[in-house]
Parts: sequence; structure tokens; C-alpha cells
Amino acid sequence: MRKRGKKRAAALALIIAASVMSAGCARRADSGKDGTITITNVSYDPTREFYQEYNKIFESYYRDTYQTGITVVQSHGGSGSQARSVIEGAKADVVTLALAHDIAMIEKSGLIDSGWIKEFEGNSSPYTSAIVFLVRKGNEKKIKDWSDLIKPGVEIITPDPKSSGGASWNFLAAWQYAKVTFHGDEEKMKSFAADLFKNVSVMDSGARGATTTFVENGQGDVLIAWENEAINTVKEYPDQYEVITPGISILAEPSVAVVDENARRDGAEKVSEEYLKYLYSDEAQRLIGEYGYRPSNKKILSEFSEKFDLNVNLCTIDDFGGWDTAYETFFADGGIFDQIYEN
Repeated sequence: MRKRGKKRAAALALIIAASVMSAGCARRADSGKDGTITITNVSYDPTREFYQEYNKIFESYYRDTYQTGITVVQSHGGSGSQARSVIEGAKADVVTLALAHDIAMIEKSGLIDSGWIKEFEGNSSPYTSAIVFLVRKGNEKKIKDWSDLIKPGVEIITPDPKSSGGASWNFLAAWQYAKVTFHGDEEKMKSFAADLFKNVSVMDSGARGATTTFVENGQGDVLIAWENEAINTVKEYPDQYEVITPGISILAEPSVAVVDENARRDGAEKVSEEYLKYLYSDEAQRLIGEYGYRPSNKKILSEFSEKFDLNVNLCTIDDFGGWDTAYETFFADGGIFDQIYEN
């Protein structure tokens, strides 16, 4: 049995730090002396740059439309860790997390009203992504598909599915590849997943931490990543990295919701609803595309056809029975991930 110590110790510290930062950053959505309203968006790792820009255009829109100033505070970390921080008291007015399941956990705590997933279009997913590989320029290990990740000597960087929503999408994409390759033979599928994780050299608590490990710390041969994270890395370092799209991936659908209990108490429910609704505006949808996410608006998505591989074979969470079933099967204590990782 392999120990999780080395890979998980740093992750645990980051989870604790993320929760502390989230709690510290969260503020009540009170009006300031000048009438400005403050709301807090608790989000997951790779969205920070997008929301920095989105908050500017939303603040401008809201001020011009309602003649009221607004300031948006944002908090980022592993999606699962962020959800737990909200449950434990971080007073988020909205959450924009990597998994519907993470928001469902907050709903079960009583902070979010039932039916949230139908409150906004596309099951409350204003943008989507896919799972791809980021490799160093030249692709020395000749990585083209999931099968290449289990070869001896290949070092993989991927976050921990226990704390990172992106990592959960990563695992499911790999599992779907194994399912197709081995015609549903679960023992072979488990063996493939176990071999893949034997090659994981660092397992951070969140997607951004994994990118930092790969890009800034120079560790690993391949990063299993959100498509947007890989695209933005190549944009920043065009001569150092390249994106590999595997033969099978998954349509990752980050979800958004108003944290109703907090927003109602703080008198910010309408503002919070407007904040998430405006993500579907043409202006925001184009900004989404510019930051490497796939706009939910299909017409605007087509404007970014050169940025995204729109022909990739994408499974969806429905292929796994939805998030409640997928989480219990794969990521709950004693689930398939624990089974393959511990052995």
C-alpha cells in the first residue's frame, strides 16, 4: 500500500490556507457610506483572472443601469475546499464552482435553495471547458493520448480529486477513455486508472496549484488540465508549452448559484442574481471566450472556433449518471478513486 503523505501533505496545507483566505476575504454585502454594495464571489482556482475582468464590466454595467455602485470581492481555491469553506461560514453571496456536486453540498447545508440548477440557462453553467494535456514544447515523451500517460518514466501532474473539481473532471475523462478502450471491463479500467496515478509525481489540492507546479516549478512531463488553463499558459509562454487534445475528453460544466441564505440576510439577493445572470450577456460571453472558456452561447462559441477543438469526442457527466451518482461511485470515501489509489 502506498502512502499519501508526500503528495497529500502539501495539499492539506493548501486546503486549510484556502479556507482561511476564503473566510477572511468574505464580507457582508452591506452598503458603504457612499451607497456602494459589496458582494462576494467564492470561486475555484483557474477563474481568478477571468473574474478580475468580469467584475469590472459588471460593476460598470450595474452602476450605469441602476445608478448604484457595486464592488465584488473574489475568493479562489480548490472547488471542494471552497464549498466546504462556505458551509463552515465564509459568507459568500454567490458561488461559481467547478462541479454541480460542490454546490449541491452547500444546498444540503441549507444555504442554497433547492432548484438552483434550473435558475440560469444551461443547468446554471454559463461557460464550459474540456480536459486536455499541457506538455513542454517539443513533447519529448511523445504524449498524444491517455495511453501514453501510463508509460514508464512519464511524470504526471494533476490535482487531488478529493479537493479539486478540475481533478474530478480529469479522472472521469481518463475513466471514459478506459471504458471505451477496454469495452467496459471494470477490472481493466481500474488497472489503467491505477497505472495512471502511479505516474503522478505531484498531486496538488487545486488546479492552479498544479499549473504552478508544472509551469513555474518545472516538475513533470505532462499536466492534465482545464482547457482554459492550458490555453492561457500557452498564450503566456508561446515558445515553451503546447496543448494536446486527447482522443476522448469530457465536457466540464462549472456551475454557478446564489447563496440564498447569505444573500437574503445581507440584502443582496437581487444584486447577486444579476451578477450571475449577466454572465450570459454577449459582452460577458465574449470575455469568457477570450479567457479560454467555452461560451454557452453557441453563436459566440463559433466565433472562437480557432481557439477550441470543437470536434473533440466529449462525454458528459450524464454518461456517469449525473454528479450525485458519479461522486458516490468515484470520489466518496471508499469509492473507486480510493480503491485504485491505495493499492
